[in-house]
Amino acid sequence: MTTDPMQRLGELRRSIDNFDASLIHILAERFRCTQAVGRLKAEFDLPPADPQREKQQVARLRRLAEEADLDSDFAEAFLNFIIKEVIRHHEAFRHEAGDKG
Repeated sequence: MTTDPMQRLGELRRSIDNFDASLIHILAERFRCTQAVGRLKAEFDLPPADPQREKQQVARLRRLAEEADLDSDFAEAFLNFIIKEVIRHHEAFRHEAGDKG
């Protein structure tokens, strides 16, 4: 490890940039999967939201966050943000399916 603080700062920032890029790619893959779920729900007239599943996911993510030494409140807020966006997509698919049917 280097003793030059500016060099170390640059190294840390490059790591952060790599993590950010990974997060974006992982989120993109997650949304591709949830969009497939949304299309399936729309096709079979299932509700866009699943409160029981969401509750289970929040509890699961909070446990994972605690195990990873990450603030579980932050993890829950992050997941809730994602869930809100997923439901918005599912509602759009349902609307599109209704327009076609």
